[in-house]
Amino acid sequence: FKLTSKMIGFSSFLLIITFFINTTSALAVSPVELRYFNARGAAETSRIILALVGEEYKDTRYEITPGTMSSPDFNAAKESGELDANLSRAPVLIVGNDSVIGQSKAMERYLARKFDLMGDTEIEAAQIDCISEHCRDVKAAEMKKGFSAFTRDKTDEEKATARKEWFNEDMS
Repeated sequence: FKLTSKMIGFSSFLLIITFFINTTSALAVSPVELRYFNARGAAETSRIILALVGEEYKDTRYEITPGTMSSPDFNAAKESGELDANLSRAPVLIVGNDSVIGQSKAMERYLARKFDLMGDTEIEAAQIDCISEHCRDVKAAEMKKGFSAFTRDKTDEEKATARKEWFNEDMS
């Protein structure tokens, strides 16, 4: 569809173009907020992308009570409905005043596209997706190994053994 000044009149055309420029400019500088726990995890890649491109954003971190894995701030956000768009889960990326993006990989891909980090061709974008999925596979295997601070069913000694095995055998 091609819109020209002859189709709608010059003054209407200028009004539409001015609206478009003002709208896209406002979107380009719209506030961004990332909400997640005060830990590295599902939102860390989005934080890294935002840091790499120098994008200012509000970094809302839900504190986790040590030893209990509870987060009163997160529970309050769920109860208030702040996380409803993502099925009451974190992380969420809020763009502008009300556009909520959940799911960490969707957030990462959105940011990568927004900041021109998805390559110059569809093939490059697919290759970047491939690397991203490989990283997710490695992370899932690491979590399954069970040596993180969040693993509760192993002793510190068992975690240390699993960590050593992961880095010395599984990843070699």
